[in-house]
Amino acid sequence: MDGKMLARLGAIVFVSFAITATAIEMTRKDAAPEMERVHAVEPKRDALREGQRRCQQLGQAAASDTDCMRIWAESRDRFLGRPPAPAVPTTEGR
Repeated sequence: MDGKMLARLGAIVFVSFAITATAIEMTRKDAAPEMERVHAVEPKRDALREGQRRCQQLGQAAASDTDCMRIWAESRDRFLGRPPAPAVPTTEGR
């Protein structure tokens, strides 16, 4: 056998194997997985997310809104994993 004949034979075997595997897979009947009934759970109310939405709706005016600045700082701290800054500066060290 020369190289071309061997390559053709290999291609025919490969194609026939692929066709057989496809036919078997198409005729297989999968058992539908039984899904447990999931109760709709209302997610926790996140005040920070609601504040972000409000600031988003304000658009350009949010850049001068003090509440939006506070919300953005809190969101940034949460994202970076920093502990939340105290709301009112403490004067304990003075």
